Amino acid sequence: MSSELRENEQRILLCLKRLGGSGKVEQISEIENLAHAAVMRAALTLSEKGLIKIRESRFSVIELTDEGRTYVEEGLPERKLLATVMKAGGKITIEELADKAGLDPRLFPIALGWLIRKGWVKLDGKELRLMVSSEPEEGRDEKLLRLLYRRSLVYEELDDELKATANELKRRRLVRVSEEYVRSLELTDRGWKLLKQGLKVSRELTRLKPELIITGRWREYRFVKYNVKAPVPTVWGGKKHPYLRFLDEMRRKLVAMGFKEMKGPTVESNFFNFDALFTPQDHPAREIFDIYMVKEPEYGDLSNYKTILENVKETHENGWITGSKGWRYKFSIKDSSRLILRGHGTALSVRMLISDELEIPGKYFSIVRCYRPELVDRTHLSEFNQVEGIVVDEKLNLRDLLGVLSRFAIEIAGADDVRFRPDYFPFTEPSVELSAYKKGYGWMEFGGSGIFRPEVTKPLGIDVPVIAWGLGVDRLFMMKAGIDDIRYLFTNDLNWIRKQRLI
Repeated sequence: MSSELRENEQRILLCLKRLGGSGKVEQISEIENLAHAAVMRAALTLSEKGLIKIRESRFSVIELTDEGRTYVEEGLPERKLLATVMKAGGKITIEELADKAGLDPRLFPIALGWLIRKGWVKLDGKELRLMVSSEPEEGRDEKLLRLLYRRSLVYEELDDELKATANELKRRRLVRVSEEYVRSLELTDRGWKLLKQGLKVSRELTRLKPELIITGRWREYRFVKYNVKAPVPTVWGGKKHPYLRFLDEMRRKLVAMGFKEMKGPTVESNFFNFDALFTPQDHPAREIFDIYMVKEPEYGDLSNYKTILENVKETHENGWITGSKGWRYKFSIKDSSRLILRGHGTALSVRMLISDELEIPGKYFSIVRCYRPELVDRTHLSEFNQVEGIVVDEKLNLRDLLGVLSRFAIEIAGADDVRFRPDYFPFTEPSVELSAYKKGYGWMEFGGSGIFRPEVTKPLGIDVPVIAWGLGVDRLFMMKAGIDDIRYLFTNDLNWIRKQRLI
């Protein structure tokens, strides 16, 4: 039996004997100066021959995230709010607290929630009232963060209170929990018997070199028989991010469905983003809190669109020849030329409808990045991808729109069911909201759609129906991949990326 063993296998058996019969793979790797993969390859062979047993245990390791590490160094944000309340004499309005605390506006409501939840303050109308007489002692969450600052901890070794605290910190994204495995090797009775018979490590030869032949030293080695079934180190081949693959796949499917791709600028004007879509210039969606304004230059050039701009202006003011009464206000051409970051993909549809490349009938789509000052959470990002589509044909109706949306949700997102409900947009009538369902995932809203109103199409020179939709591509992928946090779409977490299937 010993003559059938390779050098590394013999070394591991002898190492286990010195360790008293068992040892961790990492420990053996260090003692014998062998790579982890080399130890495991040899261990699997020894296990197949009944000489050792491989035991595996799994445990969860808790580590600080970058945000958690920052809070250990600077203090939790609710502590900063508490200090501000105490400095104000124990009473302060929420508006004053937001102004004086100096926290990131996106972080403030979260910190305020924890301040109230911990019982440090009480909300009395619009005023916060202090509920503690002095600075509270360090809480369990702060103690655990401080412990983790020094070293990682094993979740299973914590008591029930600390486990609950760790779960709470995980939800706040201040710690991450990753699963790790420990493998240990243990000699069997058969292994001990072999070692008692005597085992000596013999040097192996895997490649015959000229100098070994010339000197005759090849006689000192044993030629290795290769085991093609032996495990090899894991190799992670280069591949596209799973979300980029999804976008490419969706683009191919839309082209296969007969759609042509639309292109357009990221920096857009109010005219294409709002005005041409019959959105009044005093609409809330144009506020600075709902759209990104370009600081410099502030205004663009619309001189190439004088006729269409005049048509849109009259449509807003009095309805022009669309049969509408318009919005009945004084339209500002200067405001129409204000530059912004594209807020939705529908701006590209307007550009397509006035393009010389437009074909009637015709089907067009775009997959573009859009920008809105959203509060980032598990379902929202301040920049996101949107798939926009239009179909132009004189025989179109609402049934055609619903059919396209159903096919899209089922084929692209892998949905099992779809549902529609009435919605409102200034530029479509009727307007429909699409939601889709996937077993094991639930329902998710994807976006809006409808038939462009005459107030949109006629000023652009279009006299046939146009059905349109704008859907959140990010959410489509979330359903397809079974993801419940939109932030993972843009993560650089290699462990998560490597585990994603090639869908």
